[in-house]
Amino acid sequence: MKRQKRDRFQRAYVHGYKAGLSGRSRDDCPNQNINLREYWMSGWREGRGDQWSGMTGVSGIHKNPMVV
Repeated sequence: MKRQKRDRFQRAYVHGYKAGLSGRSRDDCPNQNINLREYWMSGWREGRGDQWSGMTGVSGIHKNPMVV
């Protein structure tokens, strides 16, 4: 559990994915660090693509089990 909590890049990606999946704007990125922002934006892009493809709810969890 501690190892997952320490990985800031994975957390930034997951939070970006959730934001994209829920339809939030990419301007809502909370990170000012350029590296964390890149991970957040890549997660956001994938989340938006999944939202447009209809991968919400249970089908979204099957595609990306990290995001629960």
